[in-house]
Amino acid sequence: MKGYLKLRKIVLSKLDAGLPSYLSYHGLDHTMDVINVCEQYIKRLDLPEEQRYLLRTGAIVHDMGFLKGPANHEEVGSGMAAEIMRDLGMSEYQIQEVKGLVMATKIPQTPLNEIQKIICDADLDYLGRSDYPEISNLLFKELKYMKVLETEEQWKNLQINFLKAHHFHTPFAIKNREPKKQFWLNQLLNS
Repeated sequence: MKGYLKLRKIVLSKLDAGLPSYLSYHGLDHTMDVINVCEQYIKRLDLPEEQRYLLRTGAIVHDMGFLKGPANHEEVGSGMAAEIMRDLGMSEYQIQEVKGLVMATKIPQTPLNEIQKIICDADLDYLGRSDYPEISNLLFKELKYMKVLETEEQWKNLQINFLKAHHFHTPFAIKNREPKKQFWLNQLLNS
């Protein structure tokens, strides 16, 4: 599909060069993780070409707004992505679809279609994986730096409330990620 590889190169180099180092969670590693998880969904579901293209594009740009700061990063990032997509000659339909993908990842997640459900589950896939403790620790460091919270007790309560409120959207994540997420929630509740 038109412009995807150029967009990928532009956005990943902007993220690599421009994301502040205090973003221990919302850094390039997180974006690459979301891209990789989306690729797994693409293979597993054998998605049509247009959906593959939109999902890949959405995954690359979904946290681009952090280049300008954490506040309203979804709105900011979807605007930044739209500008690059227009420059690369992508259609207005594709731009609106990608903006919808980015906005769907805003917490609380509100996916309206299948590919939005996929990007939402890809964005928080780690909640139901064995690397949850390491990745959540990166988020703790980031939130502590941004003065969102200060103590480990506040962090533990935030995690418990988040894990209780969160739900996966795709059949794959419900079956394969939810049980491990519940395991992590029980670990936190009993620690």
